[in-house]
Amino acid sequence: MNSNPSSIRRIHLIGICGTAMASLAGMLQAKGYQVAGSDQSVYPPMSILLEKLGIRLFQGFSEKHLDPPPDLVVVGNVVSRGNPEAEHTLNEKIPYASMAEVLKEFFIRGKRSCVVAGTHGKTTTASLLAWLLESAGLDPSFLVGGIAENFGSSFKLGSGNLFVIEGDEYDTAFFDKGPKFLHYLPEQVILNNCEFDHADIYADFEAVKTSFRRLVNLVPSRGRLVACWDDPVVRELSNRAYCPVDSFGLASEARWTARSLEFLERTTRFEVLHDRVSWGHFETPLAGSFNVKNCLAAIACAHELGVSPDSVAQGLRTFKNVKRRLEIRGETRGITIFDDFAHHPTAIHETLSAVKARHPGSRLWAIFEPRSATSRRNVFQKEFAACFDQADRVVLCSLFAPEKLKASIRLDVARVVQELNARGIEASQLESADAIVREVAPKLQSGDKVLIMSNGGFDGIHQKLVTALVGKADG
Repeated sequence: MNSNPSSIRRIHLIGICGTAMASLAGMLQAKGYQVAGSDQSVYPPMSILLEKLGIRLFQGFSEKHLDPPPDLVVVGNVVSRGNPEAEHTLNEKIPYASMAEVLKEFFIRGKRSCVVAGTHGKTTTASLLAWLLESAGLDPSFLVGGIAENFGSSFKLGSGNLFVIEGDEYDTAFFDKGPKFLHYLPEQVILNNCEFDHADIYADFEAVKTSFRRLVNLVPSRGRLVACWDDPVVRELSNRAYCPVDSFGLASEARWTARSLEFLERTTRFEVLHDRVSWGHFETPLAGSFNVKNCLAAIACAHELGVSPDSVAQGLRTFKNVKRRLEIRGETRGITIFDDFAHHPTAIHETLSAVKARHPGSRLWAIFEPRSATSRRNVFQKEFAACFDQADRVVLCSLFAPEKLKASIRLDVARVVQELNARGIEASQLESADAIVREVAPKLQSGDKVLIMSNGGFDGIHQKLVTALVGKADG
């Protein structure tokens, strides 16, 4: 970072409405800085957060937003060369930094950093760990990629010496193409899993693994790696660690494991074993075996940080989840509408399995929008045809912004639908959220569970579907 933090008063964030950027804006304001920012796309929940905080928000990008020049410009990773504010910052030599650099120097340095990484489950696990520490009275700071419902926020500045942060492997900025998590001075690292993702920046799976190897290599010898033993790639990466490794998972050889899993309608119960000795019986509102593994990861890390089994039990029992992670968006006429952030085939499969395990007698609808950079590409063409097996009905939306990809690399949605139907799963493709609502709403019956998955707003489909069902009932 090319500026002295002690000399900074006014800070401008380019791309402020991203989850992490908006959270950083709130943290900077809480620390006494004068904060403003700009973005092209302004939508909830981050636009609501910024409005609530009273942070000045400019719609669109213009060099006028940097007049008079701020003391520091924070450049979000969605910002590329050609952006008027980025160009003005470079031309006028205004001090600038990435989000990850600012987090490191303004907030993490001097604290014990707990980095939660992996292809799936980062936000839930980091939020859960932060809540376990909060419940134990340790008053941690944290930043996650979603709204942690226990805190009503995606960030917190605590008085304790612990900082929990979601470690994202996506690149940092146009001037720093390394992954963000390499900036976070990790002392404790949770590594949940490692799969191919982010096909827009990683050429292949080996490139993804290399980024995680670099993270593992940063953990100091007196730190700790908490590694999922159910994932063979994580085991491989753990072999290169210079610190102690705590294994967790449903594999019997893991140091932290669970047995006697019960998936009930409103709760999940399980017994935790530590080195094959019972550590306690626990329950959580979270659904699915993948969330049991998320719990085990948080438990292992919390234990290392001094949290007792009784305090862990209280934290798990009172955890309220993260918005957009199997969040119930509506219940009407006996039909439940869920919203989930899943966009990778593995996440889709695990999320569907969780709903099915909790509601085994219900008809399960899966509605999916291929929106992320990877899901719109054909790198998972075969996997998308297989990951919906737990669903009774599947509706796929046409690709989001297909014009931004060459035809040769686009996911063939029609082919996925054809292969699903060939395997006996009733599937269809529709062009938009409105078309899906018109088609699906009349077919829903009492007892149905509808899981809507997208990493974007999906044109407000959740509320549109709830409104259609209410209107049908009124009619």
